[in-house]
Amino acid sequence: MTTLTDRLKQGKDARKKCSRSSQASLGNVDRDPIPLIKASSEGRVKSLVELRYGRMLVSPFTFYRGNALLQAHDLAGTSNMGLVSPICGDCHLMNFGGFATPERNLLFSVNDFDEAHPGPWEWDLKRLVASFLVAARDLRHGETVEETVCHHVVGAYQETMLECAEQSALETWYESISYDDLLAQANKSTLEHVERAIAKAERRTHAELLPKISERDAHGRLIIRDDLPEIFHLHKNTTLLDADDDWLRLSDWRPLYDTFMRDYRGTLQADRRDLVSRFHVQDMAFKVVGVGSVGTRCLVALLTDDQEFPLFLQFKEARRSVLAGYVKAKSRVRHEGQRVVDGQRLMQSASDLFLGWTTGPSGRHFYVRQLRDMKISAELETFDGEAFAAYGRLCGQALARAHAKASGQAAVISGYIGKSDALADALYKYAQGYTEQNERDFERFQQACRNGRLRARSEADFAADHLP
Repeated sequence: MTTLTDRLKQGKDARKKCSRSSQASLGNVDRDPIPLIKASSEGRVKSLVELRYGRMLVSPFTFYRGNALLQAHDLAGTSNMGLVSPICGDCHLMNFGGFATPERNLLFSVNDFDEAHPGPWEWDLKRLVASFLVAARDLRHGETVEETVCHHVVGAYQETMLECAEQSALETWYESISYDDLLAQANKSTLEHVERAIAKAERRTHAELLPKISERDAHGRLIIRDDLPEIFHLHKNTTLLDADDDWLRLSDWRPLYDTFMRDYRGTLQADRRDLVSRFHVQDMAFKVVGVGSVGTRCLVALLTDDQEFPLFLQFKEARRSVLAGYVKAKSRVRHEGQRVVDGQRLMQSASDLFLGWTTGPSGRHFYVRQLRDMKISAELETFDGEAFAAYGRLCGQALARAHAKASGQAAVISGYIGKSDALADALYKYAQGYTEQNERDFERFQQACRNGRLRARSEADFAADHLP
């Protein structure tokens, strides 16, 4: 049995293969970004791809968020210490946030696992650090805040990984970041943001959501209200979908729902299957989500119990991870929905009560979770420089806990990082270089949309084109 000292030394010895200063390399950036952007759109709903590009056109920051495949390609040309374990795969600062545990406690962690896959932990950390610098420039925080937040992210990751290295396996497994912890640690600059986040989470319940997105039809039945481009029913005469998506145009959506639920129930624990059986489906609609996910197939089902209290379930398409083509390691499961669910369960200390997976018509894979239930994200535009840097520290801490829990190799990672600022300095250089690369790629993306190489559509145009 190896000791903690042995494992720390193993990580330190990995510097001979991959020095910490080498982590500043940008990788495979001598390429045209447009073919890679097109590749990331393959298999999506074509008309929604135009909306995706429209959202990516808003700023270099939304462009960065919207295309994880591009950076995965680039990172494949960088060195790493050689440790491969489950990672997030799309680890930017907006993929962290608050969520409720089954016990209704509010926790903070990584909260998006669509791209979860075995890979080098450095890739997650690099995407996260670079996202903070891209966002800092978008928010015009200035160079001092840019450097500070990058060092805060890596410094918190470094400190937390060492803490995890010294913990037992069970302590690391159970450890979490609660909003009660954040309240206790908050200073004058951050207290208001934490209190606002808690209040917002407490309002984001199924019961609170019901009147906002539903109404009663002429027969008094509860239905989901259309609100283009975010959520809408797919009518028989829609031009939105391709021929191979005819299953979404069903005038009676219940066979589709039954197909989803048949496999999904089998992925739940027995007690949760029993709980789901107490709800009855009322309606189902298509939902457009995020930036990077736009164009994937996502549906929302409205269910109610015998007293008409609601439950919203989201069925989100799970596609091949963007990392799959760039790492030798393979996912342990063949079902992409299960890959997402397994990644979430490995990296979070507690997960959605209704988390599961299913297969839809045409063999497409989906994962299932609650819609919105106490889920919150950072309101970056409200942060001053100090709060922004504090948020960076929080994300670094959360990512370290996720990596430590999923890998079981906290001591090896900590040994590689060490106690100096060597890795933080290298990743700040990486973030500077990659932010500039992202701006160049964004300019080429804008040009491609202008000259017709790509087609983008605004929210308003999309809504006008597809109103029934």
